Amino acid sequence: MNVREPLSVLKGFGPKSAEKFQKLGIYTLEDLLLYYPFRYEDFKSKSVFELIDGEKAVITGTVVTPANVQYYGFKRNRLGFKLKQGEAVVSVSFFNQPYLADKIELGQEIAVFGKWDSAKQSITGMKVLAQVEDDMQPVYRVAQGISQASLVKVIKAVFDTGVHLELKETLPQVLMDKYRLMTRSQATAAMHFPKDLAEYKQALRRVKFEELFYFQMNLQALKAENKSESNGLAIAYDEQKVQDKIAALPFPLTGAQKRSLDEILADMRSGGHMNRLLQGDVGSGKTVIASLAMYAAYTAGFQSAMMVPTEILAEQHYLSLQELFPDLSIAILTSGMKAAVKRTVLSAIADGSIDMIVGTHALIQDSVVYHKLGLVITDEQHRFGVNQRRLFREKGENPDVLMMTATPIPRTLAITAFGEMDVSIIDELPAGRKPIITRWVKHQQLDSVLNWVKSELAKNAQVYVISPLIEESEALDLKNAVALHQELSEYFAGQATVALMHGRMKNDEKDAIMQDFKDKKSQILVSTTVIEVGVNVPNATIMIIMDADRFGLSQLHQLRGRVGRGSKQSYAILVANPKTDSGKERMKIMTETTDGFVLAEADLKMRGSGEIFGTRQSGIPEFQVADIVEDYNILEEARRVASEIVKEKNWQTDEQWAPIVQNLKEKTDFD
Repeated sequence: MNVREPLSVLKGFGPKSAEKFQKLGIYTLEDLLLYYPFRYEDFKSKSVFELIDGEKAVITGTVVTPANVQYYGFKRNRLGFKLKQGEAVVSVSFFNQPYLADKIELGQEIAVFGKWDSAKQSITGMKVLAQVEDDMQPVYRVAQGISQASLVKVIKAVFDTGVHLELKETLPQVLMDKYRLMTRSQATAAMHFPKDLAEYKQALRRVKFEELFYFQMNLQALKAENKSESNGLAIAYDEQKVQDKIAALPFPLTGAQKRSLDEILADMRSGGHMNRLLQGDVGSGKTVIASLAMYAAYTAGFQSAMMVPTEILAEQHYLSLQELFPDLSIAILTSGMKAAVKRTVLSAIADGSIDMIVGTHALIQDSVVYHKLGLVITDEQHRFGVNQRRLFREKGENPDVLMMTATPIPRTLAITAFGEMDVSIIDELPAGRKPIITRWVKHQQLDSVLNWVKSELAKNAQVYVISPLIEESEALDLKNAVALHQELSEYFAGQATVALMHGRMKNDEKDAIMQDFKDKKSQILVSTTVIEVGVNVPNATIMIIMDADRFGLSQLHQLRGRVGRGSKQSYAILVANPKTDSGKERMKIMTETTDGFVLAEADLKMRGSGEIFGTRQSGIPEFQVADIVEDYNILEEARRVASEIVKEKNWQTDEQWAPIVQNLKEKTDFD
């Protein structure tokens, strides 16, 4: 028997059983061995004085009252008795298990596993244990037709064959010695059936390191390949022209902008392929840096393209590029364009008479043929899938790639989530920008807020009002927004026009409403959806967020960034009566800082990476046991050691790293 064989080699394991296990992604004996539990029940007895409310635990004691079964309704009953542990007497209940009454005798010493209720000093039983078990019981994720017991039974049967000893070691001996790691077969056995907590922790350390190390090896190898001089375009831009353009800007660049631009231009000039993330808070001036990079490409005879998520944003970037470079030929390309106009633009892109192109994902359609594409910029990169970005790269001769995001990604994660990319961070705001004043008010204070809004409207201010977010229901979101729109329309009747925008509208409807707001045809905009990232309405100075505690910090910060785009003082008002400590904490920290990076770190600690990124869209892998927030120290070490290995010139032929090369070949298309 070997680990690569299908489950059907096991005795009594037919095609039907195999089909059920495939739902869990288990096809071979190796898949089964590496299908780890996600937690353990610890069946060591505890003192009732140590227990926390809601905790699942085992308590032992002497039965001091007879077991009594009460029936109420069809097949519904409750078995109850009392247990004495030392000085404490505990009420025990089992629901719908009347047969247990025969097992419980007065004066008997028993162990009960269940859920503790500290207010009632009672335990709701799940299991009566004949004796206290000292071992830790694994708990697995299961699918329909597979019970915990049957899964454990099959896993035990596989371990009994000893086939796990054949699992190939994936880590080189030098790393095993350096970090004092268990072997792969030892760790696999201890992940399922640990002798004790200490052994389990050692197994967990080994498995986490392996997962994070291979994640980093892939990223570092990819990064090294990108950097190879033969892999990209050497864009020999005209330095003097770029410097003259910077000098002609109506404002000086900040130190962080200069640093980021230098990093981008150095990448463009090198023969390696640029793959860089430009990260900066809302209003930090990323667009001007991206525009200067596009201009540098133009001076070297290359076209550049900027892809943004929406047509209104494309329009905005198009106008700002025209303003910055009035002498250049700039085009816009969106799916909503008339066919004849689109044909003209496509023909001009193909013959090279267009220098810069801004558009939506229309830029990567088959019909678009670039003349000489040297630089590709994607704005709000997490809105575009990996495949869309790949299609863009294939449009030219492997053009340099710059991705921009206004989502402040915690420094601890940027290096990981975008490990194959270089990261430039703009972490200071341009001079003259006033920090947004943020206030947290309770619902009871809303009247005085609206009264203050009246006085601001008289000074020509414009206001966003974000309707509360109900995660479970878009229909309820809409209902809330419609009601809020109606209330505000009545409240501000005769003084302001109140517009409504929501997720059920078509894109062109939303664009039209947003354009009207920008043109000051409406003064108040009620919206359910997050107002489009990056849309610039310099006159909007007030952002009111209803039920703000329903949003995460990163989302609140993104919303707040819709105001404060001009030179006027701007305000964000968070309306919330949070019931939880973390809700109160979020409101408090929002009023204390406008630094997106500080908030992103705090959000990460409160909510974890999955919720912030939406793991599937971000490209961050979902690890089986590792967690990039909790295990950041292991991740950092894995990154450091992977980076060192990849820097070695002949690492792929060095005997000591052979297990790594072998494993990368098996797991990926690495060569």
